[in-house]
Amino acid sequence: VEELLRVREELNANLKEEGIKISVNDMIVKAVALALRKFPNLNTHYYGDKLVRYKRVNVGIAVALPNNGLLNVVAQDADKVALSELAITNKAMFERAREGKVKPNDLKGATFTVSNLGPYEVESFSAIISPPEAGILAVSSARKIPVVLPDGSLGVGQRMKMTLSVDHRVSDGAEGAQFMFYLRGLLENPMRLLV
Repeated sequence: VEELLRVREELNANLKEEGIKISVNDMIVKAVALALRKFPNLNTHYYGDKLVRYKRVNVGIAVALPNNGLLNVVAQDADKVALSELAITNKAMFERAREGKVKPNDLKGATFTVSNLGPYEVESFSAIISPPEAGILAVSSARKIPVVLPDGSLGVGQRMKMTLSVDHRVSDGAEGAQFMFYLRGLLENPMRLLV
């Protein structure tokens, strides 16, 4: 995630005067939304006797509440919204959720969810799917670890573990792996999140 962190730093330096700060989570949500456009089967709900595939990509984002508990707010049309606008909207929803002032629209219409425990120094975890959604992405902390560099020497790199949980009544591990491969490409080439 070195390039992701570098691009985020550059964007935030350019947006500082407007008071906008893009988080790593905002970039992950945007990447997930773009990946869901490519893999619409994962943007589906399972209702027992039928599947409903959504055209809109509304990413649920798990928010830890101050007195324990969890709430999922929803980034509406996250695939179409500019990254800076997504950052502004997400921040406002997170603040309302933590203050107990959430609006009904903040909670409506999630088609897939992201649970990010990165700020808590979590190395890896699995998240439980929120029915009727077909999947959830668990995001862990970015960590410095030893890596083999392209020239074969040993160096230090920033890596982030992610785990995808998929409802096998809707999809399977092969499609999940393709989704993760595509998502990884977006995160390793974060300029793609800006177009």
